[in-house]
Amino acid sequence: MTARIDVWQRRCQWGLSSFYGLAGILHLVLPKPFIGITPAWVPEPEAVIFLTGLCEIAGAVGLLVPRLRKAAGIGLAFYAICVFPANIKHAIDSLGAATVSPWQWSYHLIRLPLQPYLVWLALFAGNIVVWPFRRGEK
Repeated sequence: MTARIDVWQRRCQWGLSSFYGLAGILHLVLPKPFIGITPAWVPEPEAVIFLTGLCEIAGAVGLLVPRLRKAAGIGLAFYAICVFPANIKHAIDSLGAATVSPWQWSYHLIRLPLQPYLVWLALFAGNIVVWPFRRGEK
């Protein structure tokens, strides 16, 4: 069982690293969509989007460096919690529009409940938690 957990952790490390690396680059290169979903109470949204992009890239790199993996996992889990208000605002804005497509409903119906999973996935990829798996099982 331990070998299978290690394989899945490596897959999650590479998958999340790719996901957050791409997201971080998009935050830096195309910030406008991200600024649009930033809640109004966030000060200096342009600077915050720039910093979140840097955080995503740092987390992506950190997951691939064994010495930094735990810190990156914790950082990305915390990041996923912190950006959840923007995800909620995005859903409210999209679903409150005059016309809403079934794709928008589907995206937000799936996306919002996945946020706790993203938090767990970052902690799992960071070798911090293995729950519900158990190391040492035969």
